[in-house]
Amino acid sequence: MLRHLGTKRTNKHNIKLASLLGLTAGFVNAAGFLAFSVLTTNVTGHAALFAERIAQQDWKTARVVALWMCLFLAGAFVSSLIISRIGKNQRFSYVIPILIEIAILTSVAGFGYKYNGSLVAKEVFAGSLLFAMGLQNSLVSMISGSVVRTTHLTGTFTDLGIELGQIFQKNQDKRILYSKIKLRSTIIFFFMTGALAGAYMFRYLNFYSFFIPVVLLIFALLGDIFRIRIQHYYRILSHRMP
Repeated sequence: MLRHLGTKRTNKHNIKLASLLGLTAGFVNAAGFLAFSVLTTNVTGHAALFAERIAQQDWKTARVVALWMCLFLAGAFVSSLIISRIGKNQRFSYVIPILIEIAILTSVAGFGYKYNGSLVAKEVFAGSLLFAMGLQNSLVSMISGSVVRTTHLTGTFTDLGIELGQIFQKNQDKRILYSKIKLRSTIIFFFMTGALAGAYMFRYLNFYSFFIPVVLLIFALLGDIFRIRIQHYYRILSHRMP
């Protein structure tokens, strides 16, 4: 799901990636909004808010919103830098960004009780989630070759609309087109499912609900690692058998 890069990736790998990390992003987006009244998986709304705060000459809030946008950018940059610097161990380049994201979500879950609603606290907590989602979005985009993006739906809905329209064109490869539609639909479905779960679980578990996406990320991480180990040991046993 995560370790296959470039030409080794198939639509099946991308669907698995979209399912699990789309679920994670949707959960964080909804839970983060209920916790901090901030959308934490994209910067589109923040751009409008930044412009509105500038127009109102609310420089303090404008500074915070600008920081949030920069933190999302910084997360994407850090993830890209890590993946591009790994070198010969590129198959495992996803491990470090996911571990950073796990650490951030664990911190929000563990220290959320200290959140007092102040602008500084909102700046720190919401900003950390934006950084984590920037990490994830860049990671997923680079691994999938820009085919999958799991932290926002604007582009996904646009692509799905275009591809649905192309069904009625005669010169289209329907097999490839249907695989793309399946992928877009998977991203939307699991993001929305994650958002519903995040909204529901936050009302019951409060900040502890952020441990749920941590579990999902650990599952994604260990699933690939264990699969590699099992395949390795299977090949060894196969060679030893007469």
